[in-house]
Amino acid sequence: MKPLRLTTLGAIGAVAMTALSAIPALAQAPAPTGASPTVDAIRQRGTLICGVNTGIAGFAQPDSQGVWRGFDVDFCRAMAAAILGDASKVRYVPTTAQSRFTALQSGEVDILARNTTWTMSRDTSLGLEFNVINFYDGQGFMVRANAGVQNAAQLDGATICVQPGTTTEQNLTDWSRSARIRFTPVVIERLEEVVGAYVSGRCDVYTTDVSGLASTRATQPRPADHLILPDVISKEPLGPAVRHGDQRMADIMKWVHFAMVTAEELGVTAANVEGMANDPRPDVQRLVGRTGELGQMVGLPNNWAVQIIRQVGNYAEVFDRNLTPIGIQRGRNALWTNGGLQYAPPLR
Repeated sequence: MKPLRLTTLGAIGAVAMTALSAIPALAQAPAPTGASPTVDAIRQRGTLICGVNTGIAGFAQPDSQGVWRGFDVDFCRAMAAAILGDASKVRYVPTTAQSRFTALQSGEVDILARNTTWTMSRDTSLGLEFNVINFYDGQGFMVRANAGVQNAAQLDGATICVQPGTTTEQNLTDWSRSARIRFTPVVIERLEEVVGAYVSGRCDVYTTDVSGLASTRATQPRPADHLILPDVISKEPLGPAVRHGDQRMADIMKWVHFAMVTAEELGVTAANVEGMANDPRPDVQRLVGRTGELGQMVGLPNNWAVQIIRQVGNYAEVFDRNLTPIGIQRGRNALWTNGGLQYAPPLR
């Protein structure tokens, strides 16, 4: 029986080795290319349609010549650079807090880049796809500096301006209940109108994401007249969204952001990207499309990341250009190597 047992085990081992030897070949097989109706439509019309805010300094706002600028605007431009090879091929559609999701669901816009919080309900029940956080934020409060208020615990009895259809509105209600703070809401949909209500004194307090408060404060004639309280009452992971089910478009959105973060990590900038072709570092070689054929994995040319960096910049360049001037510090949005949360999976 012993020789028979060895023969049997040997046969089993041979079969197992045959199966194991096939695994590397399977693992290395190219991923299916897949199709994207959104990408096809963008290429056919030659323009990316991007849903943005109606106007918030630092994130999305037309300048005096009517040119849209901002952190979210630059993400739209990066998407156009990757898909079309031209960051200028974007049409911006201003959306309100209540109309933004319908605009994306209906196909009015190809992508939503509008300081939008990623939540479970939005990710699972609205037909949207979130898969990247490009700005870590939190909700706060702004008051007039002469009000004598130093923290949120002193807001009992205040009137508070807030936009409907936002996580801000729900967070405010949840916070007031848990903190036992009474307040009178002043609910106004359009951003410029809710800011106007606060500035005119119709409400004592304005609440939104801290980045939005910083933007509003920076654009006032006398920013020092307004105080952003130290209290942060929520997590607000902000990021772009595409329609659920279009995996190729979702993959492009995700890796556009990660390419910009990776470029910052590697020191690849708009000024030097063209000269990086001879950089010996393997990570740089993959980023600039010299090796790895990464573009093909998402249906893009292999110089897709070069187009993004050359025309728009890396993550730090976009942040410094748009948000640093209005007083927003990197903080949580610093690279992981600098104690922040921005961390890109490897491009390989």
